[in-house]
Amino acid sequence: MILAGDVGGTKCNLALFSEKGGTLTPVFKQRFASKEFAQFERIVKEFSRQAAEHLGKESIVAAGFGIAGPVINGTVRATNLPWIVDTKSLIKELNVPHVVLLNDLGATGHSIEHLPSEDFCVLNSGSPEPGGTRALLAAGTGLGQSILVWDGGRYRVVPSEGGHSDFAPHTEQQIELLRFMRRRYPQVSWELILSGRGFRTIHEFLAPKVTHATFEDPDADPAPEITRRGLEKSCRVCSDTLDLWTAIYGAEAGNLALKVLALGGVYVAGGIAVKILEKMKDGIFFHAFKDKWKFEGLLSNIPVSIVLNESAPLLGAAYEALAAIDK
Repeated sequence: MILAGDVGGTKCNLALFSEKGGTLTPVFKQRFASKEFAQFERIVKEFSRQAAEHLGKESIVAAGFGIAGPVINGTVRATNLPWIVDTKSLIKELNVPHVVLLNDLGATGHSIEHLPSEDFCVLNSGSPEPGGTRALLAAGTGLGQSILVWDGGRYRVVPSEGGHSDFAPHTEQQIELLRFMRRRYPQVSWELILSGRGFRTIHEFLAPKVTHATFEDPDADPAPEITRRGLEKSCRVCSDTLDLWTAIYGAEAGNLALKVLALGGVYVAGGIAVKILEKMKDGIFFHAFKDKWKFEGLLSNIPVSIVLNESAPLLGAAYEALAAIDK
């Protein structure tokens, strides 16, 4: 059996996979609220207790975890949680010989080769170059970015913390948004906008006097209400917020495509894209993606797809754990 986990700032998804002929099949999956646990090891312990009946006579031979944060020497200091996760502690807790830690988006990157075509929504078919570099970005609690490079046998994931680089406005309105945010933050990163919290920021920028019920509750997340109202077009400010957020997302996806020359395609993952799928498909995202002056032709030829399977990081982490057994 293989144990895999997708560890984010909001939720942790853990799963058991059985292996047959190099193919993994999920056997048991459970979701945990990240902030209800002081340490990641406690989630692993609780999952192990719940999963015991599904193991039968089998045992866990390897584990892989995709975690939001940079992996340095087998240790991750979680970006949006007060956790430090390290390989040695997990090997001891699980009593397994192989534990792999990956950046969460890296785990998604490793899943792409194993996902069926129905797990993708194609925004632009383009013309992929065989073995061409791929770019991957995912907005959720934060903004993850990764690069996938072909090594002659398979794609290798190069981690990145590009989501924390400086936001670069593309229009006069976005310049004003940057000025607005600079009054609040010492640094305005892409992640401050292209994450769940960015929806309220943009809403307040566009119409500071317009509020909704979730704005008054310090424990509530306004993003679901803003996106729902925006998709329904029941609130003009919410609709405009969704348009601006989506355009900025497309622009940064185009930036990443140019930086790594992603001729193999650009993949958009993360929970937000799936939740606002109809907005992602209406042309605003792809127009901003390719709006790069002399490089519009090149970008118009790059395939762009949304990863619809929100369990992709789990699957990628599981396959990397499986690969670790053979090393």
